[in-house]
Parts: sequence; C-alpha cells; structure tokens
Amino acid sequence: MERLLNFVYTYRAFFTLLLLELLCSWLIIQNNQFQSTKYFNSSNRLFARIHSTSQNIRDYFSLAEVNYTLAQENAFLRKRLEQRNELLKAMPATAIKDSARIRQFDFVSAKVVNNTTKYYKNFITIDRGEDAGLQPGMAVISSGYAVGKVKTVSKHFSVLISLLNLDEQVSCIIKRTGHFGTAQWDGTDPTFINLKYIPRHVMPAVGDSVVTSGYNAVFPAGTYVGKIKEFKLKEETLFYDIKVELAQDFGKLAFVEVIKSNLKKEKDSLEHITTGELK
Repeated sequence: MERLLNFVYTYRAFFTLLLLELLCSWLIIQNNQFQSTKYFNSSNRLFARIHSTSQNIRDYFSLAEVNYTLAQENAFLRKRLEQRNELLKAMPATAIKDSARIRQFDFVSAKVVNNTTKYYKNFITIDRGEDAGLQPGMAVISSGYAVGKVKTVSKHFSVLISLLNLDEQVSCIIKRTGHFGTAQWDGTDPTFINLKYIPRHVMPAVGDSVVTSGYNAVFPAGTYVGKIKEFKLKEETLFYDIKVELAQDFGKLAFVEVIKSNLKKEKDSLEHITTGELK
C-alpha cells in the first residue's frame, strides 16, 4: 500500500494532467453537438461489437443445448405434420376446399438475441423484423410452446412481450374440461403463470393441460402453455386461484417461431363492423 501511495505521489503531475484531459474531453462532448454525436456513434459501434462477440461466445458454449432444443422442435413439428395429414385424410373433400383456412397460419423462424426473466415486465429481442414480414401483435412460440407476442418491429429486429410480463394476457382453456380463462403472470416466479376467471362450478385437477383457446386469432388453438400445478377456491370468491407450471423454460430460449395469422385481419374487421369496437 505504501509503494502504491509513493507511486501516485511521484507521478502526481501526470495523474493531474490525465484527470484534467478527461474532464476537458467530457466538457467538449457535453457542450458540442458534433463532438457528442461522433462520440456516441463510435461508442455505440464499440459496444455493439462487444455485445456481438460475447453473444457469439455464449452461443458456442450452448451449442449442445441448442441442438437438443432443435431436435425436440423437429420431433414436435414432425408429429404435428403427421397429425395434420391424418386429419386431412379423415375430413370430407368438401371441407378442405377452403385454401385460406388450411393456410391460416404461416411461421417465421428467428434467433433470440436478448432475453430477460428477472423484471416485472420482461421482453425478448429476436433477429427478424419487417424484412421478414413481422408486425406487432403476432404470436410467438418455441418448440410448440407459447412464448409471447410481437410488441415492436424495426427493419431487422423485433421486440417481443414475454408471457413473463404483467401486461401480457392470453386466452386459454383447460383442455380436459373445455372451460376458458385468462393466463397472466403475477411477477413472482418465472416458471409459473396464473390462470384467472375459471368459475367455481368447474372441477380442475392437478396435471390438467392448459392450452390457448384460439379466440383472439393470434395463437393457433391448442398451443401448449403448461399444466396445472395447484389450485384453491376461497369461499367468498367466484373464481379459482390456479397456478400453471409453464412448459417453456424462458431462461433457455434460443430460437422461436413467429406466427403470422392470415385470417386475423378479416376476423377483427368483421368484429369491428358488428360490435363497433376492434377487439
């Protein structure tokens, strides 16, 4: 410690000059628009490179996990394709003439470049935007599990509002009973979400699957959200308090799929004409 103090004292003139130079530079940047713009543009490029490098390193060390996730997703998609083919075979020919109904949803794959789970309002950034035809309001899934929906888009990126966000609500049903409610996070545990507005005459059970209802034309009906972990019903309340264990681990998101609903605009337009308000 004594040597350090002696070093600082010996070179006190140099450190004083360095401090004054930094102070002058700061004053110039703060009080001159041109210098300020140049500085922040340069610093943003530097931090962007640092962030990109660190993200590439993280991606490299998580390749095994990403491959496992992709293998699961391929298996899920293969299963859904087989189910769809079987359904089309079983349907009468007159029922499959509506090509718009068959192609109701399109999917755009994207890589997660930023993600948070520790805040009350969490967001996810992906590397696809307007260039891929994405628009605010589109639903997002990963390996067939609900993730959230698009909030804002730029040319090459989109920010998603996660299910782990106090402002996000998703219309869901208990698959076994068919009763619908609203799934909404309470800002506490990132592995659970609450299912609200299930009336007291319903008989839910631990382990019941909770899936999207399809009522909002954003998520396809039947997109898996999670399973009921616990529930309780107070004497004075009309609805259950239901805790749903999320199927998606939001701390491990690597790739997602954005769902483009080709019939949503038509549905919203009809509802607007009929009720006078766009839902």
